Amino acid sequence: MSATSRVPALAPFRVRSFRFQWPADLATSWAFEMETLILGWYVLVETQSVLMLTVFASLLYIGTLLAPMFGVTGDRIGHRNVLCAMRAVYATLATTLMTFAFTGVLTPVLVLVIAAVMGLVRPSDIGMRAAVVGEIMPAAQLMGAMSIQRTTQDSARIAGALTGAGLVATLGMGPAYLVVASLYASSVLLTLKAGRARARITSAERHVGEAGAKARPRITSAEHRVAEAGAPARSPQTAVFAGNVSARPSPWRDLRAGLAYVWTTPHLLAVMCLAFLLNLTAFPLLYGLLPYVAKEIYRADQTALGYMVAGAAFGALLGSIALSTHGGAIRPARMMIVFCAAWYVMLLVFAHTPHPVGGILVLILAGCAQSMGQVPMAALLLRNSDAQFRGRIMGIRMLAIYGNVPGLLLSGPLIARLGYPITATLYCAVGLGFTLLIAVRWRAHLWRLEAPANTR
Repeated sequence: MSATSRVPALAPFRVRSFRFQWPADLATSWAFEMETLILGWYVLVETQSVLMLTVFASLLYIGTLLAPMFGVTGDRIGHRNVLCAMRAVYATLATTLMTFAFTGVLTPVLVLVIAAVMGLVRPSDIGMRAAVVGEIMPAAQLMGAMSIQRTTQDSARIAGALTGAGLVATLGMGPAYLVVASLYASSVLLTLKAGRARARITSAERHVGEAGAKARPRITSAEHRVAEAGAPARSPQTAVFAGNVSARPSPWRDLRAGLAYVWTTPHLLAVMCLAFLLNLTAFPLLYGLLPYVAKEIYRADQTALGYMVAGAAFGALLGSIALSTHGGAIRPARMMIVFCAAWYVMLLVFAHTPHPVGGILVLILAGCAQSMGQVPMAALLLRNSDAQFRGRIMGIRMLAIYGNVPGLLLSGPLIARLGYPITATLYCAVGLGFTLLIAVRWRAHLWRLEAPANTR
């Protein structure tokens, strides 16, 4: 008996495409984490400005507004095809920056320019990954598959952070970026290899069966509301399969249909609001401002920063592993609300922890709470929505990442005026307050046990 048969948590690896997608996502996530740490520290050291650090971090998310169109494109030509093209862009930009570093012409301005171009594409990567998982996995295995897929980010954040800090400290920027470019190139090749099994996976997807049928009557009524709003009720794929290619609506009408679908589906709208709130007030504290905390609060170097990032990622990895084995027993919407609130509490404690060792321990708990809240959120979006809108829904979900931009840009002046602990306290108080408001406003769809969003 194979390991995937004996261990339920490894069941998603029975799907051939997932066996290629997982290492491809792992290589991409590893490169993301190394790149963010290397360039963030470079900008902070070269400019001696926390404002420039927040500008750099914000540039990585400027393409968030384009994420819904990436979702539309994925629904039209295939999510995996879009993912391959995106990762080819990462590899090209990383090679360019590596060349600048080896030739000695790299400056903070060039780093910001390349970060801006990267930021046009990078925010949509996680959404496309999730859409592919939703495409190839039966509903019963979706929570476990999303948990395993999440480990690519968490484990890479640990290894990428520690390796990135060590490579720059010992070898310099050029050799470190050679590793980043190689990881991106590997991810392109693995994603292309996985794409060859797409036809077989699509036919296997038909075995999802009864889980998807339960949501069909409710989704059909939502589609009628979309049609009444002037958006096409017929999917682009349906028009093409019927032999009427000219009937395919424009991408903008597809996007309107996706936005209307989210707006008229209460649990999807609630999740989108919560996702924006988390990106506005929680993610800047956990990731964007850690270089500032390491350098200015703890008076440490990039190695300590690597340990801090790895601590948060280790906690998230523990949460992902727990969900991969016990995810079938949870109530997704309830768990999302509870652990998002717990995440804010841990960030509040971290903001007032004066020593790096204690801070790392708190970051482990914060990372665990983050994972236990984010994985059910992603599974809820994929499981409780129509398959024809999957790419657009995940693209709209990625649109919430735009909250990072005002969150980071506002934090710079606030820290300069009030200091980091008070600024973080303010962010956590606002986040906790609005999380409670969201839970109360949509309690019938997020908290009641009989709600579809809480189906086990």
